[in-house]
Amino acid sequence: MALQGPEELGEQVEEPEDLDDQDASSISPAEEITLPPGPGGDEETEEAVLLPWDRFSAWLHCICVVGFDLELGQAVEVIYPHHSKLSEKEKTSICYLSFPDSNSGCLGDTQFCFRFRQGSNKKSSLGSFLETSDRDAPPCLKREQGHYYGYVYFRQVRDKTLKRGYFQKSLVLISKLPYVTFFHSLLKIMAPEYFEKQEPCLEAACNDIDRWPTPHPGRILTLPIMGVVIKVRIPTCYDKPGTSQLVQSAQSDSLVSIVLPTIHEVDLFRCFYPVFFHIQMLWELVLLGEALVVMAPSPAESSDTVLALVSCISPLRYCSDFRPYFTIHDSEFKEYTTRTQAPPSVILGVTNPFFAKTLQHWPHIIRIGDMKQAGEMAKQMKVKKLKNLKTLDSKPGVYTAYKPYLNKDEEIIKQLQKGVQQKRPSAAQNAILRRYFLELTQSFIIPLERYVASLMPLQKSISPWKSPPQLRPFIQQDFMKTLEKAGPQLTSRLKGDWIGLYRHFLKSPNFDGWFRNRRREMTQKLEALHLEALCEEDLQQRIQRHTEVETVDLVLKLKDKLSQAEREQLPVRPGTLPKLRAHIQSIIQTLPEDLQGILHKPSTP
Repeated sequence: MALQGPEELGEQVEEPEDLDDQDASSISPAEEITLPPGPGGDEETEEAVLLPWDRFSAWLHCICVVGFDLELGQAVEVIYPHHSKLSEKEKTSICYLSFPDSNSGCLGDTQFCFRFRQGSNKKSSLGSFLETSDRDAPPCLKREQGHYYGYVYFRQVRDKTLKRGYFQKSLVLISKLPYVTFFHSLLKIMAPEYFEKQEPCLEAACNDIDRWPTPHPGRILTLPIMGVVIKVRIPTCYDKPGTSQLVQSAQSDSLVSIVLPTIHEVDLFRCFYPVFFHIQMLWELVLLGEALVVMAPSPAESSDTVLALVSCISPLRYCSDFRPYFTIHDSEFKEYTTRTQAPPSVILGVTNPFFAKTLQHWPHIIRIGDMKQAGEMAKQMKVKKLKNLKTLDSKPGVYTAYKPYLNKDEEIIKQLQKGVQQKRPSAAQNAILRRYFLELTQSFIIPLERYVASLMPLQKSISPWKSPPQLRPFIQQDFMKTLEKAGPQLTSRLKGDWIGLYRHFLKSPNFDGWFRNRRREMTQKLEALHLEALCEEDLQQRIQRHTEVETVDLVLKLKDKLSQAEREQLPVRPGTLPKLRAHIQSIIQTLPEDLQGILHKPSTP
């Protein structure tokens, strides 16, 4: 989805229906959003197509209980629902990632999240249904293709009746959805109940979740779980960036226990506080897909900081690998720590001191202390100079030889420092920082959006009787020339080497992922415009000049177009597909009966 900016970016194809050109502010509040037609946009259709456990699967892959056995070590004790499938490799990953490292000393209850590779590409029976609901999600909230998230609630308490002297257990939600705030809130309800009442309440929770509506973007959902009702809204790619669309409605809210203003955003200010003098440099490192390691005292702080880094370039999707919590037992440990090649484009969150030695060759290391002592750390950070240290000391800081392309923005630092002195609420500081990152990312990406929009052929070049025209190629030199008059200086006060930053970005995985997505959307738009042009033609008149063979060929081509439009969910005007079906029917009626019978048969995929 195109990012919104001060100017509309699709000026060459003058189509008011183009989703890329919608003004996001015109579809707020949430109740006014009309979902595109499709399996996910109509609750009645949804009722008809969903089978038992389909609703559960739309939210979660499974729920695991991981315990500690003196002889076996960590082990998956229970998987719900019982029919859920996990490979042995996936179970091993979940076991090791669900427990903090022993040096973390996490007594009591701890929540954190991890991310791991999916063992094999399992085909879901919900495939096309989930693709439809994913289509309207913002880039950063689309389902993971090759990874799972694990959301953990870990409890460690003293228990003299156990040999080890401690009760240690984790309740883990495994999902493809990056809804970190939502799933942590869900665990706060489920886990204490589970630790008290054990398995029967897990079964009840799974049954509750299987009655939820699916997480379709744009809907406000009320989700009952174990006697509590959570109210959330799933964001869409059409929302105005930086705004929360959840609207209170007094009549129906009497039964709601928890209203979540966000399903995925972490507290950026709290996460970056230990290193907030360097936030702009960290933004550059994430934007460029540089290898980064976060060394933290606990999995909670490690995972929050990694998620904050990934989200600081929002609404741009971070396209490289990231591991909010990474251990020496991880299946990618050797791959990611080898010295025989340059560190990969990945962000790792670690807590084991062993990594200080193993990863000291990495180019960028963020060291954070206990976030509870944030006040003290800020004082230390004021005098700390950025250096490239061969060995790591225990002080918080950013250790790197990287020289930022952009000049430091002193304004945001002063604004946040002033907030600390005046005891401004954390939520307000978080909003200031999120807005700062959003404006910085938009200033950077708008020139790219504008240039890519210019690669779109003119609408008048689309002929219904020729193949849709191709997008022009992205030429780096041509793009660089546009920056002189239409660069980030139009929307950002920051000075510095913007050209150098763009050059570096164009070689990064984030650019590759962003451009592939934009090219796919624009190609689909061209296909949609071609289809609309075809529907406007007088096909009956045209076939009068055709032979029977040519007419059959036209029917087959139109059927192909129709199935492509349905399969790829092409962004056509409402009424286009019914019109195309009617055209096909009327052309078939002009043919002999034997051919009609053949052409009426549904085509095999």
